[in-house]
Amino acid sequence: MTWTSDPLPPKAEPAVVRPTDTAELLLTDIARAETELATAETETAALTAMASPRRREILRLIWRDERPAGEIRAAMPDVTFGAVSLQLRALIEAGLVDVRTEGRNRFYRARREAFGPVGRMLERMWADALWRLKHQAELEQSRRGPMPGARRRKP
Repeated sequence: MTWTSDPLPPKAEPAVVRPTDTAELLLTDIARAETELATAETETAALTAMASPRRREILRLIWRDERPAGEIRAAMPDVTFGAVSLQLRALIEAGLVDVRTEGRNRFYRARREAFGPVGRMLERMWADALWRLKHQAELEQSRRGPMPGARRRKP
């Protein structure tokens, strides 16, 4: 009787993880997490900026057309120019509005691509008559100072 020995399968080489591979994977994961965090922060800033009825009104005014600050202010007679300026600054810092300077004038335009699906929702909302009525009520409620056209009583 002759014994034949089957050759043993070759030993599998253990996976060697080089320190550079681990560092590269870690850096890739960190970069991905930073990108996701930045995106979440941007979305949060955008939604926070749109929470104000005044800012939504400004966005509506500059959604399709570029407008100077004076024209935006004229469309909102119960708001001071300084208040409009502050609202525009908040929208710019949130990345929702672009500003272009020409001479002494600044022209503002909504960055529609920055809104993503929220932009389509805003367009539908602005077209809705019931929403416009609700918006007017919100603006009136958030208004500060005396009513336009109100007279002071004499003592």
